[in-house]
Amino acid sequence: MMQRPLLRPEEYSLKETSPHLGGAAAGDKLTTTYDLVEQMQYLYVRVVKAKELPNMDITGSCDPYVEVKLGNYKGQTQHFEKKNNPEWNQVFAFSKERIQSSVVEIVVKDKDLVKDDFIGRVIFDLNEVPKRVPPDSPLAPQWYRLEDRNGHKVKGELMLAVWMGTQADEAFPEAWHSDAASVPGDGLASIRSKVYLTPKLWYLRVNVIEAQDLIPNDRARFPEVYVKAMLGNQVLRTRAPSRTLNPMWNEDLMFVAAEPFEEHLILSVEDRVAPGKDEVIGRTMISLHHVPRRLDHRLLTSQWYNLEKHVIIDGEQKKETKFSSRIHLRICLEGGYHVLDESTHYSSDLRPTAKPLWKPSIGMLELGILTAQGLLPMKTKDGRGTTDAYCVAKYGQKWVRTRTIIDSFTPKWNEQYTWEVYDPCTVVTIGVFDNCHLNGGEKVNGARDTRIGRVRIRLSTLETDRVYTHSYPLIVLTPGGVKKMGEVQLAVRFTCSSLLNMMHLYTQPLLPKMHYVHPLSVMQVDNLRRQATNIVSTRLGRAEPPLRKEIVEYMLDVDSHMWSMRKSKANFFRIMSVLSPLVAVTKWFDQICRWRNPLTTILIHVLFMILVLYPELILPTVFLYLFLIGVWYYRWRLRQPPHMDTRLSHAETAHPDELDEEFDTFPTSRPPDVVRMRYDRLRSVAGRIQTVVGDLATQGERLQSLLSWRDPRATALFVVFCFVAAIVLYVTPFRVVVFLAGLYMLRHPRFRHKMPSVPLNFFRRLPARTDSML
Repeated sequence: MMQRPLLRPEEYSLKETSPHLGGAAAGDKLTTTYDLVEQMQYLYVRVVKAKELPNMDITGSCDPYVEVKLGNYKGQTQHFEKKNNPEWNQVFAFSKERIQSSVVEIVVKDKDLVKDDFIGRVIFDLNEVPKRVPPDSPLAPQWYRLEDRNGHKVKGELMLAVWMGTQADEAFPEAWHSDAASVPGDGLASIRSKVYLTPKLWYLRVNVIEAQDLIPNDRARFPEVYVKAMLGNQVLRTRAPSRTLNPMWNEDLMFVAAEPFEEHLILSVEDRVAPGKDEVIGRTMISLHHVPRRLDHRLLTSQWYNLEKHVIIDGEQKKETKFSSRIHLRICLEGGYHVLDESTHYSSDLRPTAKPLWKPSIGMLELGILTAQGLLPMKTKDGRGTTDAYCVAKYGQKWVRTRTIIDSFTPKWNEQYTWEVYDPCTVVTIGVFDNCHLNGGEKVNGARDTRIGRVRIRLSTLETDRVYTHSYPLIVLTPGGVKKMGEVQLAVRFTCSSLLNMMHLYTQPLLPKMHYVHPLSVMQVDNLRRQATNIVSTRLGRAEPPLRKEIVEYMLDVDSHMWSMRKSKANFFRIMSVLSPLVAVTKWFDQICRWRNPLTTILIHVLFMILVLYPELILPTVFLYLFLIGVWYYRWRLRQPPHMDTRLSHAETAHPDELDEEFDTFPTSRPPDVVRMRYDRLRSVAGRIQTVVGDLATQGERLQSLLSWRDPRATALFVVFCFVAAIVLYVTPFRVVVFLAGLYMLRHPRFRHKMPSVPLNFFRRLPARTDSML
């Protein structure tokens, strides 16, 4: 009945890896917070400040800066004008793998238009540099006397701290890195690793009840009034009721609001004077800071708001208050819902907005982003292909971004992040992107970071307290077909703090209670999700470095609802795969009935007689059978997390025109003849679906016509049959009826014929409503 999954092509499959997680040689003091990545050694130089620097020009001033040199690598601090006691507090990090010198030289120079003047330097032998690994306390900086090129002491001192550390060091995220030496100063902010938090999202429910004593501009007619509500870029309208000065709506308008609340809710009562022409009767502005917050479905007190009207007199806008006109509203911030900004099929968070409704966490998710292999060149620089890759991971309200590795097809990040887990049936998403903003690309040509690939890992498919180390293929779908962009190596561990609480969650609803007590319509959910995505992308795009809109939309998969012939085919074959066990059981039972294997049929007869004589064994037998199936397939369980399946997605067999249609804009930007061809193809597919739906409706109408007397003779026959059957079943023991019916179904082929049965002939003759269709 159940089939083992088919093997995917080798290049698209998951590969188990064995990285050296945790650290280096035995005896080293390792940090437990970085045990899912390979330890990377760095030389850190913290330049704190200087004092008593000499004056270098005739004006008696000094424009100092510090230059840190290690072999061919050179990093500089900013320079200060006319300051003899500057303070920088900047950290430089040099990868140990690329160190090509035995000393590090820290030089203090004076900025000059022609040639920078040498002030002094401090030299450290790398063999004498101390080693420091958290949780050791930070190394205290010390004052060092400057020396000239001959090693003689000169005027001025420099406060420094030099140590060997790892990527677990607190200074790592904000440090200047030697592999980013070619990045200009304005691009350094876009390459650092950062942690972002999604703004706290609320559903804002505006119940527009009624308005009273409206005063239209044209008092000779009754106004056709509706209410327009605006919150930022979100605009909703009520229906237009009958013409009256005291209209009633009692409609709910739903918005998405984000903390901190920056926009006001603006409601205007407008009169539709003519098609396309509306006049404002009154307006009110409400601050969300004063809106009550609701945690359940209890009814809140409504409130009347005065409507104000802005009139223009002599070119100046003045506010005219209409105390006689007012609007009746019930407004609240819904804390019992979870604001959906991603699809529920691969959501990373299912908690309600209000924190008092949160349940305790059940465990911890730890993710180590190790390396990438075989990345393809994403852009051209100096006549050659290059890639500046970074990773973004999203789970719950926390987004993380690794640092950008400059000009490498095999970048090594080795960064580890953790999240609290509140529900095991959630998904963590990891995306790999190419940084196109190292040289101010957005300001120059509106550059967008290019997507390299995406990985999703469902936590419920992971065993607890086990470290999964795999190399995930980065697969993207392009207009030219499916393409492998490289591989990313990850280490994942899901730690459970309470197995009992986690098992209890499997009995709880997936979404918070309000989604079931006071559910939202499908259209509302789609519109609110789109608004939530816009808010999240806008807020994260204002961070530094920004998490840009194209990144957020790709991670949240905002285009998942768009039409695709490929996805439609894939979903159809998914349904067929789900129904295949039922089809297999039907064929197997048909073979039993036809005595293809007499021994099996006889055994089924014996089993059937036992169940008829002892019906109390039926349910235990069914559940025992399911138990044995589960135990049998335990040895074929997945040993690795599921991954993107190109065969399941029908990405390998998709027609080029279908892919071009999938990547088309909305509205379309293709030529009219291409759109016409696709429209005709869609009509053909929809016609077949229409036929299937019509056939299902026909069968249902035939069942209804059994007792509707639409066909008097057929209904009379069925009614007489029901009366006779009731008498027979009353006087005949139920076991005898089931026994005889089973023997009839399992009868030998010698007693069968190929013509349809009498009940089937009778059912097919029943009338349906197809003859009433136009």
